[in-house]
Amino acid sequence: MQLQSGGSGDDANRFAVLAHLSYDKEDPFAVTATFSHDGRVLARWRLAREMLAEGLRRPVGEGDVRFSPRYARGWHELRMDFYGEHKGDGARHHAVVHAWAPAVERFLEETYRVVAPGDEQVEVDSFLSELLANG
Repeated sequence: MQLQSGGSGDDANRFAVLAHLSYDKEDPFAVTATFSHDGRVLARWRLAREMLAEGLRRPVGEGDVRFSPRYARGWHELRMDFYGEHKGDGARHHAVVHAWAPAVERFLEETYRVVAPGDEQVEVDSFLSELLANG
């Protein structure tokens, strides 16, 4: 995957990052994406699995995370925009990650083998117990 700083659209600002996607059936609606460079974790995001899949087909997201498909230079990419905290000048920190879409699709297919879309279940009672115990 490639990270593009600032989101300007200029390919000169791109550099490669290692992205590790993981899925846990105990949290069936989420995918965890960990981005690292030179052995250092740059960011870790919990992403909605359904939103990630939708982002391969059409632009999705309105808040801190947005996905959209991109077709360039014979490649099908997934553009992932991540917005962070506000900077002193009022703008927000912004990073763009470009991922090879077929790799993301294969990852999602593997998650569907673990928990099929529509079969996700969350143990609400245990979640509420944990929430109240920590509150």
